[in-house]
Amino acid sequence: MPKPLSGSQIFLQGLWNDNPVLRQILGICSTLAVTNLVANTLVMNAGLIFTVCLSSLTVSILRNYTPMKIRMMAQTLIIASYVIIVDIAIAAYLPDISEALGPYVGLIITNCIVMGRCEAFAKNNPPWASFLDGLAMSLGYAAVLLIIAVIREPMGFGTLLGHRIMPEGFTPWTIMIMAPGAFFTLGLFVWFLRARFPQTAEEKKKGQ
Repeated sequence: MPKPLSGSQIFLQGLWNDNPVLRQILGICSTLAVTNLVANTLVMNAGLIFTVCLSSLTVSILRNYTPMKIRMMAQTLIIASYVIIVDIAIAAYLPDISEALGPYVGLIITNCIVMGRCEAFAKNNPPWASFLDGLAMSLGYAAVLLIIAVIREPMGFGTLLGHRIMPEGFTPWTIMIMAPGAFFTLGLFVWFLRARFPQTAEEKKKGQ
């Protein structure tokens, strides 16, 4: 039986070694959709962190009471419950951002990172480790989205968190606020980090 991971190992896995975006290339839809503004990205990240952490914790607590035949339905119901809470909270306290994000908050339910951590980790591990895994994975995901947003908003709007930071006369790059701009930014970012900090033998070979 493999030795359980320590808390620091779980965090390192989620933040870097097994980062859901950089290493697994998961959750790309929201990466392309919400990272044109930093404010939207921060809210989306908060919602995802809340959902992943509590979903993983809940699935782990109930893992010995959930029949295997219905575990996927149970996990989806748990995730949906937390997403509904996030959606209602954003609509109540941040209506403008809620309108800007549109259906993407609700689509957290279908985000493969959330279900992936419940299925791959939480259903087989104790609650505290599952919570840490959800926190690490969601923070790793959130960090990538935030970096992409910090690049896209100034280039696309000339602002950062709504405050103008680019010099007078700067012409915004319209493509940076569109999905192709997010795609190219993410692709270059992933390429740079995987080339600069290879993890697998294949990546190390390509970097030589």
